[in-house]
Amino acid sequence: MDNAVILSEGAFGTIDGKTGNGLVRYTTRYKISSVIDSTKAGKDSGQVLSGKRNGVPIVSTVAEGIERGANTLIIGVATDGGFLPMNYRSYVSEALQRGMNVVSGLHEFLSDDPEFKAIAERSGSNIVDVRKIFLNWKYMFTGKIFNVESFRIAVLGTDSAIGKRTTAVIVTNNFKKKGVNAVMLGTGQTAWMQGFKHTTVIDSMINDFVPGGLEKIAIDAWEEEHPEVMVAEGQGSVLHPVYPGSFEIIGAIRPDAIILQHAPKRKYFDGFPSMKIPDLEKYIKILELLSGKKVIAISLNSEGMERSEIREEIANLENRFGIPAFDPFDFTPSLIQEIYAH
Repeated sequence: MDNAVILSEGAFGTIDGKTGNGLVRYTTRYKISSVIDSTKAGKDSGQVLSGKRNGVPIVSTVAEGIERGANTLIIGVATDGGFLPMNYRSYVSEALQRGMNVVSGLHEFLSDDPEFKAIAERSGSNIVDVRKIFLNWKYMFTGKIFNVESFRIAVLGTDSAIGKRTTAVIVTNNFKKKGVNAVMLGTGQTAWMQGFKHTTVIDSMINDFVPGGLEKIAIDAWEEEHPEVMVAEGQGSVLHPVYPGSFEIIGAIRPDAIILQHAPKRKYFDGFPSMKIPDLEKYIKILELLSGKKVIAISLNSEGMERSEIREEIANLENRFGIPAFDPFDFTPSLIQEIYAH
């Protein structure tokens, strides 16, 4: 397991910093020893994310990351268009010069950058562009998904960058705590970085092959592990103007149930402050019509909410829709039975 420092300069704990946020919360592929963000240097990363210390400090420089044992620098942001921020170039260059490996999930391939490539060749560093791994995935949908007997749950959302992957991770791990054989199906670059075996990166693939790629990871998981439950990470949102996810996951994974990720305080689509997010009821109707299955629970993204507001919102949602609502960071294995019952 490589010791890694996450580069989230100016973005840790924000929507754009979701890759770094997710890796600090959970990964089995890397040991995260620090996070670079000079705007929050000196703080504990867990405290910033959830108010609970985790012992992973936020630092200002690559050198400080190396002092804490890091041999790998991970780009911790997911920017619009997937480009490396210009102010990140100096961090990447320094890391490569110091012999560190660099891992990126961006659309812009750092291994194709002439400057970075030359430095890496001199220092012996490796540059891993996660999305490159899946560029040549060309699997056609076969319909074999209907042979998969696992109960399949898709975690879909009302917006992009709203916490779908985090909820999928937490729900999967809590199934396991209950003694249920469960696997997560990852659909993005951060899930790969987190070490989930059955993962593809759907926005790296030619559109014609996305359903086949999704079907493949479900079939592989079934044939290798025969899990009772699969939890599929959603992407984008069915009504988002730029990231209209959910269609491929519903079509290829054929979920038996849906958990809907919702942020009550978020009023406008991520990146589009003039476009209002529709009412939750509209999402439930659309997703249930598309899938022919039920939304069985609502997972709450509590950004901008006080604890009292979270409790009140959970009660309101449960009264309104008659299904469980929960804060994933207060999730307990006992909730699994309640959700599963729906």
